[in-house]
Amino acid sequence: MRRPIWLVWLTIALVACQPIAAPAPSAPAAVLDEWIEGAPGVGDPVFPLLGNGGYDVQHYTIELSVDVMRNEIMGATSIRAEATLPLRSFNLDLLGLTVEEVTVDGAPAHFARNGQELTIVPTAPLAAGALFTTVVTYAGTPAPIRDAHLDFVDQGWNQRNDAIFVVSEPQGAMTWYPVNNHPIDKATYTLRITVEESYIVAANGVLREEIDHGDRRTYTWEMAQPMASYLTTVVIGDFVRITKATSTGVEIRHYFPPQDADRLTQLFAATDEMIAFYSDLIGEYPFDAYGAAVMPFPLGFALETQTLPIFGLDTVMEGVNAHELAHQWFGNAVTLASWDQTWLNEGFATYLQRLWLERKLGRAFLESGMRRYYEMLAAMKTPAPGTVDAQNLFSMSVYERGAWVLHALRLRIGDELFRRFLRTYYARFKDGVASTEDFIALANEVSEQDLTDFLRSWIYDETLPPIPEIGESFPSSD
Repeated sequence: MRRPIWLVWLTIALVACQPIAAPAPSAPAAVLDEWIEGAPGVGDPVFPLLGNGGYDVQHYTIELSVDVMRNEIMGATSIRAEATLPLRSFNLDLLGLTVEEVTVDGAPAHFARNGQELTIVPTAPLAAGALFTTVVTYAGTPAPIRDAHLDFVDQGWNQRNDAIFVVSEPQGAMTWYPVNNHPIDKATYTLRITVEESYIVAANGVLREEIDHGDRRTYTWEMAQPMASYLTTVVIGDFVRITKATSTGVEIRHYFPPQDADRLTQLFAATDEMIAFYSDLIGEYPFDAYGAAVMPFPLGFALETQTLPIFGLDTVMEGVNAHELAHQWFGNAVTLASWDQTWLNEGFATYLQRLWLERKLGRAFLESGMRRYYEMLAAMKTPAPGTVDAQNLFSMSVYERGAWVLHALRLRIGDELFRRFLRTYYARFKDGVASTEDFIALANEVSEQDLTDFLRSWIYDETLPPIPEIGESFPSSD
């Protein structure tokens, strides 16, 4: 996600419910004593209640009927998961909305609400290793999360000017569907959205089906690769779909406001070339499709929602597209393991955007630019990016000091090893999550050097280390 303040290209109640009752025992009492209540959070350093313990989601099927003008939804989300512990109860994250019914494996389940926690007690406990399906039926008007620490974005489901768009980083997915809302539990998705005939629906992945019901239409989107919940999106409004033949085999489909479609098509013309560049540098593009969804109004930011980044009319720039596209590798395919390490997302995307510009404008351009940023960071005494709080999740620290971690590593080990590091990091953690310690350990492995102190100084020291000696330029291919 981009903040627009300091870079032109980084723009970026309790409801009535059934009371909890004890599950009907299906095992002797001595055995039932072994069942546990799933944790209401995964203990993230920044958002400790995000996510839940005791299970691993495999697939979400989200079915919504949307009244766009009223901004109302009726929905049923089916969640296929595996119990990782023997569970007598478990939680989902859901904020607002009215839960009408919950079933587990087809049987009605007891449930209760407490803030964002939806606690579910199945009729029978769930054994560790058991696959189970939970269906939550719900309705209401989704309300985005307004966080004083992140005052530039309303997180989650947004309605504006007869359009709906979802931008959930970091917490907002739970504003429109029940979810294990932390990046460590990625899953595949089916999104089946029904709207009035006059609207277009775009979402993550590939459009598999459109069903015409006369005055309403259902769009079915499939995200076949694992996705973190904060990257899910739905866009509804008056858009035209622009497709483009590609050299990479990746389906490019953009969603633009009709009145701006010609201009925006030209502004995003380099997308295929960018995909080819990053694929050669890092590894094959991780998903089946890519394209921008541009809102017909300014947003002040862009967000790397998986395969379909969201832009405002004010953030449509080649550099921002390069940044959001780079996130598809680093941030989306390889995702941060906890929210205090956002530099692993934003530092990578910022530096890869610079590498795209280096390809076009040369190594001297990159080096002079990185030195200017270094001088600015030193003058501003920008904090280290290694662990940040909620207020600094999307700060200069994670973008610019984060990018300098990568540039310093490149200068220290040289371009050939740096490129090998990028490719190995991506291949090893693709479809999963990575931590700062994973980053350091892999840099040591690839370089066959002990870079621990060197990298930790760039990642954690409040004072900027000295710039390493400049290395050579990237080779054009393996």
